[in-house]
Amino acid sequence: MFRRVNTSRASEPALDRSFWKLFASSATTTCADGIGKISLPLLAASLTHSPVLISGLTAFAFLPWLLFGLPGGALVDRLDRRRAMSTVNLVRAVLLSVLVVLLVAGVGHILVLYVAAFALGVCQVVYDSAARAILPQVVTDRRRLDTANSWLTVEETVGQDFIGPPVGAALFGWFRAAPFVANAIGFAVAALLVLAVPGRFRAERTEPTTLRADIREGLRWLWRHPVLRDLTIFSGLIAALMSMATSLTVLYALNTLHLRPSLYGVLFVVMGIGGLVGSVAVRPLTSRLGRPRMITIAAAIAPVMFVLLGTVTNFWAAGVWFFGLSAGVTMWNVLSMSLRQAMIPAELLGRVLGAHRVALWGGIPLGALLGGAIADRTSVSAVFLVSGLAQVVLVVLIRRLIDRHRQMIVDSFES
Repeated sequence: MFRRVNTSRASEPALDRSFWKLFASSATTTCADGIGKISLPLLAASLTHSPVLISGLTAFAFLPWLLFGLPGGALVDRLDRRRAMSTVNLVRAVLLSVLVVLLVAGVGHILVLYVAAFALGVCQVVYDSAARAILPQVVTDRRRLDTANSWLTVEETVGQDFIGPPVGAALFGWFRAAPFVANAIGFAVAALLVLAVPGRFRAERTEPTTLRADIREGLRWLWRHPVLRDLTIFSGLIAALMSMATSLTVLYALNTLHLRPSLYGVLFVVMGIGGLVGSVAVRPLTSRLGRPRMITIAAAIAPVMFVLLGTVTNFWAAGVWFFGLSAGVTMWNVLSMSLRQAMIPAELLGRVLGAHRVALWGGIPLGALLGGAIADRTSVSAVFLVSGLAQVVLVVLIRRLIDRHRQMIVDSFES
């Protein structure tokens, strides 16, 4: 009896040196992001005790996505994406250097942080749009997009959960301007590293157009696509429903699980480990189960975890469900991003991905407000339960969408 051997993975070319150069730049950027992720809030808390002013810092960091997500994506389709990433990282390094000078000079004020958060957020819009759009140009074999996105997700998880925050907190405790020096250096190094990626990464254009016309073209293309239009709508709704619960995670930890504040960070470590496991597992699972089925499974994991979290008060059980939640979200992110990168034409990647991000981020503040209102009338656990059950309905719709277009999804990775 002969044993059947799956040769699909063996026949795929390995990720080449160009990808690993991009990976090195992205990992450096992510570590710098992770340092800033904790340092800006810590600096804000040292300047004011107002919860409104401190939470407003997050709002200002999110605002550029709503204001500039579409034009930022269209701009990326006009520029060399590698140079755009390098230039934006250099701008971030300059902005943070200015902030360091102001802090050393004693000109620390919450309004300065608001301006810095907004400016860095604008840079983030352009950088993220370019980073997502450049990957299919570096990894030209679409069968390797899952692997590439998995590696990028691993470095994002490590940089933003395991390296950046502890380093940022330690540097801030030593000298409050120190983490921003590390920020600036990290972005400057990343700007140089990405220039080592060989090739030309400007999308081909047949005729000159206006930025507004480019945005309209991207929105029109997305609206007419039978898979990505509905997937974008469902993703936006899922993000809003998730934010209902995740915006209350601190209250869930302190009041439902009765954790001490010093142990709150343990949940993020658990979720970070879950994200790493999801990143590593998604590729072999997709090879074994098939892409359409795996997309549906990945979409279903997080809603089930939210429902389970709404029914427990024990830390150990909640830790398992948070682990599963992070693993499921990571697998969904990898698979859905690979699908968009495989289906969207190279010349439209920036603006279509920008439109997707606007839909994704736009629902998060609304979901958070709704979650707070529900928790005020019921409980935090009830919000997790409602969020999970509502997401289950969307998973059913996603499964129907995937089943209708199963062959299109498979074929998009073969061309």
